[in-house]
Amino acid sequence: MRSKILFTLSLSLIINHALAQTLEDESVAWLQDFIRIDTINPPGNESRAVDFYASIFEAEGIEYETAESAPGRGNIWARLSGGDEPGLILLQHTDVVPAEEEFWTIDPLSGDIRDGIILGRGTRDMKGLGILQLATFLSLHRSGVELNRDIIFMATADEEAGGYFGVGWLIENRPEIFAGAGILLNEGGGGSRSEEGDIVFGVEVTQKVPVWLRLNAIDTPGHGSSPRTTSSVTRIVQALNILLENPFPPRIIGPVAEYFSELSVDMDEEWGPSYADINAAIRDPAFVLKLHEERPGHNSLVRDTCSMTRLGGSTKINVIPPEAWAELDCRILPDKPSAVFIAELQAMIAGTGVEVETIMAFTPAISATSTRLFAAIASVTQELHPGSRVLPSVSTGFTDSHFTRDFGIVSYGFNPLITNDGEHTGVHGNDEQVPEMAFRRAVGDFYAVVRNVVID
Repeated sequence: MRSKILFTLSLSLIINHALAQTLEDESVAWLQDFIRIDTINPPGNESRAVDFYASIFEAEGIEYETAESAPGRGNIWARLSGGDEPGLILLQHTDVVPAEEEFWTIDPLSGDIRDGIILGRGTRDMKGLGILQLATFLSLHRSGVELNRDIIFMATADEEAGGYFGVGWLIENRPEIFAGAGILLNEGGGGSRSEEGDIVFGVEVTQKVPVWLRLNAIDTPGHGSSPRTTSSVTRIVQALNILLENPFPPRIIGPVAEYFSELSVDMDEEWGPSYADINAAIRDPAFVLKLHEERPGHNSLVRDTCSMTRLGGSTKINVIPPEAWAELDCRILPDKPSAVFIAELQAMIAGTGVEVETIMAFTPAISATSTRLFAAIASVTQELHPGSRVLPSVSTGFTDSHFTRDFGIVSYGFNPLITNDGEHTGVHGNDEQVPEMAFRRAVGDFYAVVRNVVID
């Protein structure tokens, strides 16, 4: 396996240096142009991104197809035909989250380069990775090399709001696009460099399952000057207080245990032993509290969670409303059905008179790592970055990969871009950015990984 997979050192060794430089220059320009296209969701307007990609494909002589799931909610895909091996999908979403311009130092849609940094909404999530996919797709097309499988470029709408106008809609309405595909690369993973210079590439193989719930309470309304023993608002408050004071107990699933064990290799004595045997560590209340207080991201990997995000009641300060509500963004570990979790939560607040309404609940799925694609990610990144390590990871957020995993496609979240410890990224925040040189390096690294999979 090793001799078959390892035949790359860098993009400039696969294709000549001049072509590699040209592709990097093109990719930077594409990313700047892409950032300047307003696809903020809501409302999305992803058909603007479809036009962007369509113009590039037409210039390259690549056939493509498009479909709108609703007015302005565009999706585009193109295919390079190859052999009989299961096809590889390069999946991206073209929508981005809103940006509060007053908190940015530049126009969020500028795409400008300042002090070697490419700035703008989407540089990280996920227009930057989308352009890496485009660069690889076009490089393979331009080379005319024989492929061992089809490779499908797919840019879709609506991921930031659940994906129902994007991948979810395509699977339901255009399932033939996915026929013959067996593996997929999407967002969700990436490289990180510690202060000591150690590089770890996380490959997302599963994710916490989003379960969005609405708590509804109805009670007798009245005047604010005469409070009753219960009201719709106090019922909601009581239910939320129960959830706040009773966090879901920690538990460890296989991918999390493996992830923590790999992380322990580079940790000091304060954390290393506990991470090496996380199953034992979570039985220690002191460790669980410390994890929650000091490493909230990792704490979210060892338990189900619910964030209280929205509340509603009266429209007037002196009126006790007949109805009140709250919304919860719950994320559960992918080892049980969401229906079981919802039933457990309902039982916790049963005495409050609050009803639980399901807004959205996905299904759990885990992708196996015993594929040529995962082996290529591990082998190529270790060769391109000597001493680096690759480990399967679990995402606390969700991506469109849950749709494709449900469809039977092994899906990984992977981005070769390396982020330094403490580096500002601005993902879903202010001044979203990526260093130009790191992005340029990632252009070649992504190509090298994909090339190992699609060429024998």
